[in-house]
Amino acid sequence: MSNQEISNIQEEEMSLESLNEQRQIRREKLKKLQDEGRNPFLNEKWNVTAHSKDIKKNFEAMEGEEVSCAGRMMAFRHMGKASFIDIQDKQGRIQCYVRKDEIGEEEYEYFKSYDMGDILGIRGLVFVTKHGEISIRVKELVLLSKSLQVLPNKFHGLKDVDIRYRQRYLDLIMNEEVRETFIKRTNILHEIKRVLEDDFGFLEVETPILTAVAGGANARPFLTHHNTLDMDMQMRIANELYLKRLIVGGLDRVYEMGKMFRNEGMDKNHNPEFTSMECYMAYGNMESVMDVTEQVVYKAAIATNGTPIISYQGKDFDVTPPWRKLDMTQAVKDVTGVDFNKIDKDEEARKAAIDYGMDKDDVKDLTRGKIIAEMFEIYCEDVPGLLDGPVFVTGHPVEVSPLSKRDPVDPRITRRFEAYINGWEVANAFSELNDPIDQYERFKEQQSQRDAGTDEEAHPMDMDFVNALEVGLPPTGGLGIGIDRVIMLITNSSTIRDVILFPTMKPEK
Repeated sequence: MSNQEISNIQEEEMSLESLNEQRQIRREKLKKLQDEGRNPFLNEKWNVTAHSKDIKKNFEAMEGEEVSCAGRMMAFRHMGKASFIDIQDKQGRIQCYVRKDEIGEEEYEYFKSYDMGDILGIRGLVFVTKHGEISIRVKELVLLSKSLQVLPNKFHGLKDVDIRYRQRYLDLIMNEEVRETFIKRTNILHEIKRVLEDDFGFLEVETPILTAVAGGANARPFLTHHNTLDMDMQMRIANELYLKRLIVGGLDRVYEMGKMFRNEGMDKNHNPEFTSMECYMAYGNMESVMDVTEQVVYKAAIATNGTPIISYQGKDFDVTPPWRKLDMTQAVKDVTGVDFNKIDKDEEARKAAIDYGMDKDDVKDLTRGKIIAEMFEIYCEDVPGLLDGPVFVTGHPVEVSPLSKRDPVDPRITRRFEAYINGWEVANAFSELNDPIDQYERFKEQQSQRDAGTDEEAHPMDMDFVNALEVGLPPTGGLGIGIDRVIMLITNSSTIRDVILFPTMKPEK
C-alpha cells in the first residue's frame, strides 16, 4: 500500500470520527433542550404565510410587511449580538437577520446553539440590507425540528452519485438543480394529462398492477404469490390489454399513466420500475395517435422550457409538428443495400442477412420479418443522424408486432410506428388489431415459441382478451409513451435515475 493510500485511509477515519463526534454533540444539544422543556419534536404546526421566492419576486409590495416562514437553516454567520442565517423552503433560500434585542437575550442564546439543517419557524418583517439583499428581520424564531445528522459540506454539496440516489432526501436538500428537475417532472406530467384530456377528450382510468397474465409487451415480468388465493401472480409489464377491454366496453378514449415493472437489465435509459402512459382512441388509427404523440411532447416542452427546441447534452431537437417519417425496410435497404421488399421467403432472407455479415447461427430460426427488425436494430440505430429525430419509424413486420393491424397494401408489415428522439425509442403505437381470429393465431404462434424456449418474452396466451375482441373492438389507435425518457430529454438529465425520485438500487452490503 502506498503512502498516499495510507494517508487517504487515515483522513477518512479521522473524518468519520469527527462526524460521529458532531452527531453525538447534536444529540446532547437535543437532550439539553428536552431537559429544559423545549423539546422541538413536540411542535405540531407553524403558520406559513409566505415563501422565499414569492417574497423576493414581490418585494416592492411586501417591503415592511410581516411574514411567517419556515425552512431548514442552511447557513449562519454569528456576529456577536446579531446574526445572519439562510433558511431554505420549498421555493429556495432567503436570508434572515436575527438580533438579540429583537428576539430576547434568552432566546438568542438558544438560537446560537442551533445547527445547520435544523428546521426553524421565522416571523418577521421584509426588508432589504444595505448590500441590497432582500431579507427578513426576525421578530420570533422557533426551533421546529432538530437535525441529528450532519449535512454534507455546504461548499462541495452532495456529489457522491450513489448517496444521491440512495438518500434522495439529502440530494434534494443540497442540490437545487435536483429539486428543480423533480418540480419540472410534476409539471410535465400535469401538462401531458391536460393535453390528453382537454385537447383530445381522453378519460383517465386505472387498471390492475397485479395480474394473472402479464401481457401487452415482450418483456420478463416480476413474479409474486397471492397467499389467500394460493396463486402465482405477475406485476404488469404493460396495461394495453386492459385498456383495450375498456374500448370494447364503450369508453371510447381512455388513458392511464402509471408504473410498469419489467424484470430486465438496468442502464442509463432503463429502470425495472418505470412510468408509462398508454392511451387508446376508438375510431382512430396510427396517424391519429401520431398527432397525439407530437402534441404531448411539443406542448410538454413548451410548458416546461418555453420553447419547442429540446436541448439535450449538446444536441438540439425541434419537436414542432409534423415529425419526419422513416420506413424500417427502406432504412435497412439504405444502410445495408439489402432490399427485403424483393424477398418473400424466410430462407432467402436468411441468406441475404448472412451474405451481408450476420452470423448464420443467429439467424437460423428467424423469419424474414424478424431479420428485418434485427438488421434495423443492429445496423441502422447507430447511424449518425438517422434516429436523432424526432422521427416516426414505420413499417414494422408482423412477426414483431403481434397486437397491430396488418397493412392493407403489404400484409407482411403492420400499421405501427415507434417514435425516436436522440436515438431513443420514446413511443410505440399501432392501428390496433381487432380481428379476434388473427389475434388468436398470433398469440398461438407466440405461445409455441415460449413453450419451445425460443422466445421467453413473447406474448402469453390471454383468452379473455381474445374473448373481448370477439365481442367487438372498434377500429382503434393505441399509443404508449415512455414518460421517464421524455422527461430526461426535456430536463436535460443524463440518466433515468436523475428523473426517478427513488430509482432501483442494489442493496448496500
